[in-house]
Amino acid sequence: MKKSSQLIFDLSRPPAYSAADFLPAPCNEEAMGWIDRWPGWPGFGLALAGPAASGKSHLARIFAEKSDSVVAPAAELTPDNIPDIAADRGVVVEDADRGVDETALFHLFNLQKEQNRPLLLTGREPPNRWGIELPDLRSRLATLPVASIGSPDDFLLEALLVKLFSDRQLRIGPDVVAYALPRMDRSFAAVHDLVDKVDKAALEEGRAVTVPLVRAVLDVA
Repeated sequence: MKKSSQLIFDLSRPPAYSAADFLPAPCNEEAMGWIDRWPGWPGFGLALAGPAASGKSHLARIFAEKSDSVVAPAAELTPDNIPDIAADRGVVVEDADRGVDETALFHLFNLQKEQNRPLLLTGREPPNRWGIELPDLRSRLATLPVASIGSPDDFLLEALLVKLFSDRQLRIGPDVVAYALPRMDRSFAAVHDLVDKVDKAALEEGRAVTVPLVRAVLDVA
């Protein structure tokens, strides 16, 4: 007899982006320091660079809350909507290194600088590696200070693993953490990917998150 499919309900909570939920560590100390220092920046803008899933969006939203700024994905910027996006307020542009209308970003940069309104740009690489073709924009981006997030240490990976499972209302024991960490890639993205896959497997199979389940997920990966 064919086993009937099981209904799967996603009970995970939205990502927690408050300052209290941010996980401080040596690799993000510099970036967090810049966010804390606003409005005492030496200029109006900052570029925030770090690996995928390293907490850039979290810091960007902490900054947006603190500075009353709007958060805009880089892919949504156009020369026509810049006045509405800025609108006499700070602007956070996420993933500015992954495809952006250079003319729109040029106008936004100039507008924020003229009005002395904050501008935070995030990307996986610093602006000098974004491959910007517009010379005037390239020269302006070169004037921005860069705050970098480095690679995570074991303590941060462990804390992140626990937090991401908790965000999905899943409790894990120390044995799960001790088993997973030495067997996974040492990156922010790898932690997110593992939690996604384990959560999906737990829902599909109706199982708790245990070492055998994590082992099965890692063996498939």
